[in-house]
Amino acid sequence: MPERILVAVAWPYANGSIHLGHVAGVYLPADIFARYHRLKGNEVLMVSGSDAHGTPVTLTAEQRGVTTEDVTSEYQAEFLDNWKRLGISFDLFTSTHTDNHARVAQDIFLKLLEQGHIYKDTMRQPYCETDSRFLADRYVEGKCPHCGFDNARGDQCDNCGRTLDPQELIGMACRICGNAPVIRETEHFFLKLSEFEKPLLEWVREQTHWRPNVRNFTISFLEGGLRDRAITRDIKWGVPLPLDGYEDKRLYVWFEAVIGYLSASKEWAEASGDADRWKPFWQKECRAYYFLGKDNIPFHTVIWPAMLMGYGGLSLPYDVPANEYLNLEGSQFSTSRNWAVWLPDYLDKYEPDPLRYVLAASMPETSDSDFSWREYVRRNNDELVATYGNLVHRVLSMVYRDFDGKAPDPGALGDPENELLDEARRRFQETSESIEVVRLRAALGSAMSLAHAANRYLDRKEPWRAVKSDKADAARTLWVTLSVINCLKTLLYPFIPFSSERLHTMLGFAGSVRDSGWTWSHDDLSPGQPVEKPEPLFAKLDEELVEAEALRIGQSE
Repeated sequence: MPERILVAVAWPYANGSIHLGHVAGVYLPADIFARYHRLKGNEVLMVSGSDAHGTPVTLTAEQRGVTTEDVTSEYQAEFLDNWKRLGISFDLFTSTHTDNHARVAQDIFLKLLEQGHIYKDTMRQPYCETDSRFLADRYVEGKCPHCGFDNARGDQCDNCGRTLDPQELIGMACRICGNAPVIRETEHFFLKLSEFEKPLLEWVREQTHWRPNVRNFTISFLEGGLRDRAITRDIKWGVPLPLDGYEDKRLYVWFEAVIGYLSASKEWAEASGDADRWKPFWQKECRAYYFLGKDNIPFHTVIWPAMLMGYGGLSLPYDVPANEYLNLEGSQFSTSRNWAVWLPDYLDKYEPDPLRYVLAASMPETSDSDFSWREYVRRNNDELVATYGNLVHRVLSMVYRDFDGKAPDPGALGDPENELLDEARRRFQETSESIEVVRLRAALGSAMSLAHAANRYLDRKEPWRAVKSDKADAARTLWVTLSVINCLKTLLYPFIPFSSERLHTMLGFAGSVRDSGWTWSHDDLSPGQPVEKPEPLFAKLDEELVEAEALRIGQSE
C-alpha cells in the first residue's frame, strides 16, 4: 500500500548563495530521501522556499543600497537555477514573500490568538539612538551568556545552539553602527510557549526513532524550561499583523517562516488545480520529515510543534533528521571570510553527480564531517571512475563488441553467479532499509559494496579471455554482471540521478529510471535486449585542480 510522505526542507535566507555545507546538511539528504520514496511509488510532497523576511535580507539590502525585493528576487532565481542543475527535485520551491504565505501565517496567528495561545504585553527591546530604530534580534550582537561565544546574535547562538533574547547578550552592540543600544519599552504579541512545555516533553520522549543527537538536545532544551517569546517586531518588512492599529509591526520571522511548510503545501495544491490536495499531507495518515541543520533543531522540534498543537488539526513532525555541520578543509564554513565553496561556482565548472556522491559519502549525519578538494578528486577518480564507471564501461563495451550489442543468453547459472545475484538482493534490501531510517551514508556504502563485489567477480571470471575460448562462459559472466549493473542503476539513482538516467538508456531501457520504480530482479534484463554503445559515466579529474581550488577558498572576489 503506498504511503504518504511530506519532505519539509529548511528555507534558506534569500540574501546569499548556497554553499556546500548547506547542500550536505539539508538539500541533498532531502532530495535523496524524496527520490527514493517516489521510486517506491509513495505519494511524496517536497516543499521549501526562500526565507525572504529574515533580517539577514534587510541587512544585505541596506549594505548594497538596494530594495529588499531586489535582493530576494535575485536569490530566488539563483536558488531555482541551483536546484535544477544539481538535481534537487522540489515539488515546489516558493518564497515567504507571497500573498498565499501571508494569508496562511495570518490565519495561524489569528487562531492562536483566538484560542488564548497568544497575548499582548510590553517588552524592553534594544533601540539604537544613532539609527533611530528598534533593533530586530539579528541587528544585535554580543557574547553568548551560556557558552561565551563572542559573535552570538540576538536570536540565537550559533556555537551552542541556544535561542536567545537580545538583552541576554553580554556587551550588546548595534550591528549597523557598532554603538551600544538603549533599552526601551514597546508593545508586542507573545506566544505562550510555556504552556506547551509538558505536552511537548511527553511527545518528544515518545519519538524513540529520532536521531539521538536531535532527541537528546530537544529533551534537554525542554527540561531547561520554556519561556514565552515575542512573535512580533517593530519592522516594516515581513508579514503584516492582521489587526488594526499595528501597521508598523510585523510577524517576526522565527514565527512565520516555519509556517512556510504549510503555506507552500497549500500553494502547491492550488497550482495543481485541487485546492484541497494539501490536506492529506497535514490532516490524514502521513509521515512528515523535516530536513535541516542542527542549528535549527529547536525551531522544528519545539516551536513549530507547539504552534501546531495550539492550532489543532494538523500533523506533528514524524522525524527531524537534522544533520551536524560539514566543515571545509578542516575549518568551519564562514561567509564573512569567504571560507566556502559556493554552489553556483561549483556548478559552473563541474558535473553535479560527483558532488552529490562525495557529499553523500561524507554526510554529517551523527557528527561533523569535512569536505576537501583532495578527497573530492580521490573519491571521483577511485570510486566513481575506477570502481563503478569502469565496471559499467568494460562490461557494456564487451557486450557491444563481442555480442552484437545485445544482452547475451546466460544459459545455466553456476555458484559464482548465484552468489553475486544473492548479494545484489541483500544489498538492495539493505540499501532500502538504511534510506527508510535516513541513514544515507550507510545506504550509499551498501550500494558501492555491490559494485566492488561485481568487480571482484568480473576479475575472477576474466570474460575478455573466456570470449576467445569459451564464449558461453563469457556470455554467462557478462549477463550476470549486466544484471547487477542494472541493480546498481536503481540503488544509486537517489544519490547520482543524472548518471543513472544515462546508464538506464545505455542498458536499452526506454523512459526513465523513475518509470521502473524501486524494484529489481535478476531477469529484468532479458537476453537479446539491445544495449547502446557505452560512453564513460564519469570523467577522471586532474590532481592539479586540488591545489587550484584550495587556493581560491578564502580569497576575496
